[in-house]
Amino acid sequence: MSVKVKICGVRTPAILDAAVAAGADYAGLVVFPRSPRHVTVEEAQSLAAAARGRIATVAVLVDPDDALIDRVVDIVDPDFIQLHGGESPARVAAIKARASRGIIKAVAVSDSDDVARGADYDGIADMILFDAKPSSGHVLPGGNGVAFDWVRLRGVAPSGPFALSGGLNADNVAAAIAITGAVVADVSSGVETAPGLKDAALVAAFIAAAKAGAPQNQKKAS
Repeated sequence: MSVKVKICGVRTPAILDAAVAAGADYAGLVVFPRSPRHVTVEEAQSLAAAARGRIATVAVLVDPDDALIDRVVDIVDPDFIQLHGGESPARVAAIKARASRGIIKAVAVSDSDDVARGADYDGIADMILFDAKPSSGHVLPGGNGVAFDWVRLRGVAPSGPFALSGGLNADNVAAAIAITGAVVADVSSGVETAPGLKDAALVAAFIAAAKAGAPQNQKKAS
């Protein structure tokens, strides 16, 4: 299975176009006011409309209530919803039924027990995203530019396809893919010059490095 790439925290049409041109597979639209990558529902709608037919869109939400779920589905109409908070398996199942969208569930990792928690969402979320658990000094659930020990995924990660995030950049993404067997590489801060400010050249370099890492991943899995 070839590696796919998600550029998360897309905020401008220019970066959306750069991601598409470089071969990204998903564009993440963060609807979470505390994030420097936040876009309003209306801004997300505009970006999703520009993306339609070119790249899949992922609305990234943190512990959303039903009202926000309904607004995002009705106005943004994303291909996927990513849940990046403390949503329980029951809540994820309820959101999936309500939204009728593919669901990506982020699981914060600092040790192997955290990785094992991903199994709680088997058969509920369509994909698990393993991300680094934020330290006590971080107020955001993701996008902190911090990596976790990827070796912890060996022998514990789910049998199905999963995504990897946390501290990835063009220099380390091929190694991360080879170590973990992730089929989606998810990047945000690793393609930025400052929080929330993505750079088209960094986006292109990351995508090229991630796609080049695919043969290593396939060899490891065989």
